[in-house]
Amino acid sequence: MSGKELPELSGKVALVTGASRGIGYGVAEALVARGDRVCITGRGEEALKEAVERLGADRVIAVPGKAHDEAHQAAAVAATMEAFGRIDFLVNNAGTNPVFGPIADLDLGVARKVYETNVISALGFAQQAWHAWQKNHGGAIVNIASIAGLAPSPFIGAYGMSKAAMVNLTLQLAHEFAPIVRVNAIAPAVVKTKFAEALYEGREAEAAAAYPLGRLGVPEDIGGAAAFLTSDQSDWITGQTLVVDGGIFLNAGVE
Repeated sequence: MSGKELPELSGKVALVTGASRGIGYGVAEALVARGDRVCITGRGEEALKEAVERLGADRVIAVPGKAHDEAHQAAAVAATMEAFGRIDFLVNNAGTNPVFGPIADLDLGVARKVYETNVISALGFAQQAWHAWQKNHGGAIVNIASIAGLAPSPFIGAYGMSKAAMVNLTLQLAHEFAPIVRVNAIAPAVVKTKFAEALYEGREAEAAAAYPLGRLGVPEDIGGAAAFLTSDQSDWITGQTLVVDGGIFLNAGVE
């Protein structure tokens, strides 16, 4: 976005985790496009620098680190508060899926890592944002879940289990943080990102043919949903998981 004319500042600030590329970047881009200032996080410092440059260095900062590291969570929230003075929106997108295979043979250490990164880190960021700003000023949280958390997910069972936990975390936070903070989740189907390449690489047309809308998702699809769930238009929505799946669930049970 750095070459485009940016809109007038909205006065709102977001923290988006795992946002140097893919879905997280798409979310950050959508929020910057409406005038928000944004802090993005990710593991790769160079990738974050490039993302900041594309999004607009006058409105976006980056804090590198591992999502499950509590010190990183605190540092990201502190940097956002120092740079922008508030955290209206938190989007928990950081995630991992390091294993592909049946859960009968799943290494339990890997399962713990998946939960630590995909679920516990989201809770940690939510706690940090709550105490730093949202508890007294309000806001919204969006957790990026997955349709893998809503149905059996062969060969990515640990990931699916963690995303089911993310859906329940959304309910817990929505109940506890009401009425001042709204908490919702987005459950995407396959989105064309580096993270999901193994699910469609070399067979995109075949994979897309299974979707009633005829294509795989793109990060902008999730960015638009996140922008809605952090807007005034969704002011009476909390504790919900919005499925953004190109209609793939319509095929459930269809022979």
